[in-house]
Amino acid sequence: MTEKKVLVTGATGFTGGKVAERLVAMGDDVVAFVRASSNTAALEALGVECRVVDIRAAADVAENFADIGKVFHIAAAYRSEHADHAEFVAVNVEATRNLLDSAVRAGVDRFVHCSTVGVQGEIEDPPAAEDYRFNPGDHYQQSKLDGELLALQYFRDGLPGCVVRPVGIYGPGDTRFLKLFKPIQKGQFIMIGKGDVLYHMTYIDDLVDGFMLAGEKTAALGEVFTIAGPQYTTIRELVDAIADVLDKPHPRLRVPFTPVYLASVVCDRLFRAVNLSPPLYPRRVEFFELDRAFSTAKAEQALGYSPKVSLADGLARTAAWYREQGLI
Repeated sequence: MTEKKVLVTGATGFTGGKVAERLVAMGDDVVAFVRASSNTAALEALGVECRVVDIRAAADVAENFADIGKVFHIAAAYRSEHADHAEFVAVNVEATRNLLDSAVRAGVDRFVHCSTVGVQGEIEDPPAAEDYRFNPGDHYQQSKLDGELLALQYFRDGLPGCVVRPVGIYGPGDTRFLKLFKPIQKGQFIMIGKGDVLYHMTYIDDLVDGFMLAGEKTAALGEVFTIAGPQYTTIRELVDAIADVLDKPHPRLRVPFTPVYLASVVCDRLFRAVNLSPPLYPRRVEFFELDRAFSTAKAEQALGYSPKVSLADGLARTAAWYREQGLI
């Protein structure tokens, strides 16, 4: 009988790569579906089998599923300034359908689908639990919601699986929060708005712990779990915490939110008209205005999830990696 393998989609990305790394360390035989253009050297060095598979092509997916026993579906079309709405649907919805269909036919033991807390949009009365209302704010979040609801339908129909919604992912190896670290390091950070809205982070090791639990616990089946760090903070507290790990003064310069937001709307439209990437756009400015804080009580109670890395420790580890890479 053929030994069943664990499939990780999105393994050339930050989160997927860390999931694959953990699975290999646990002794699993890991397969990654990758694009032909992907750099797979790091995965291959780990012993991951990299198969060139277009997950948007149902036949391509089906041909490569015969030996798959478990799936961590993390691949996604992520939002960018000029993201194509059709590509969001093709990857975040239809490719998910292809994987789910193949998983049903292959009789996999577990399908863990990665969604995002973005499906809930701004949280009006934080912290939000998993059953908080949906309010996607853009095409990316809408496509992730559609993909999540699709996966849940398959799980209700009998495919053993669950949904994981990560909160603001950070840690060594990722540069998404460099846009905060770098200006704080240089003493050039300017707060947009009052800095009193809430934000929640998830250190990568804690997130991977959550994925592993979702892939193992019987209580996970058919459920949705928010995976987040041990604390949420205001944006001001987050900025000050970053300044502390960088040994820099707490930034105190700020500008009102509304004029900056209006300028971002104008800038976005002008640059889009000439097909250029805008230096300022609404979504980046909205970071300073929307409350996003979440409860992990369900994951703690049902899965035994317990985030281990404090915000201060996680920020310090991230800053150290940024320095090693010459990024700050």
